Amino acid sequence: LASNLHMWDEQVPQLVEAGFRVFRYDSRGHGHSAVPDGPYSMEMLAQDAVSLLDGLGLNKVLFCGLSKGGMVGQMLGVSHPDRLLALILCSTSAHMPPPDTWNERIKTVREKGMAAVAEATIDRWFTKAGQELIPEKVEAVRQMILNTPVQGFCGSCEAIRDMDQREAIASITLPTLVVVGEHDPGTTVSHAQLIHGKILSSQLRIIPDTAHMLNIEQADVFNNMLLDFIRSPKG
Repeated sequence: LASNLHMWDEQVPQLVEAGFRVFRYDSRGHGHSAVPDGPYSMEMLAQDAVSLLDGLGLNKVLFCGLSKGGMVGQMLGVSHPDRLLALILCSTSAHMPPPDTWNERIKTVREKGMAAVAEATIDRWFTKAGQELIPEKVEAVRQMILNTPVQGFCGSCEAIRDMDQREAIASITLPTLVVVGEHDPGTTVSHAQLIHGKILSSQLRIIPDTAHMLNIEQADVFNNMLLDFIRSPKG
């Protein structure tokens, strides 16, 4: 949400160097992807991913998603497990109440644009220490937020608002890594613990000294965790 495929710039070189083939994409309404009218749904976003796999001729993949991407990953694990080798679910949740929070964000952005939510988003996504340590990377994320199409943001907010996967994800049996930042104020540690508790084949990792964008704020720690899981017998 409010980002694009460049949010994975810290991961792709290491994964490629390790011998993996990596595909990343701009989700519906973001980056260079089309911006259709909303509302969007998590089922729709998951089908977008399946259509992409079909178009690329990829039968099975290891899917890694962060935040909204992790919600898509959960939906894929429930509805299309035959297309997955494993799941990595980062900074995410199975349910994100209350609806009023999302309705207020939608209203604000429709009336005032993405600039009206950019700074509050940065403060949720990065710790204060992280903002001071990696200002250039934080600024790049700020620009992603500001450049997100209003309809893409609002449609995706509707998808998150209306999602409740808390019971459905209990059917997931794929090897799954659940990762959360210690100081994530939105998709909190408790959200990750719920997912871990529902998916019996999952592992839970909590990364210290980071908030929501843990793959950027603690890139080295996250990359090592990612590679360890992918290379393990259960990854």
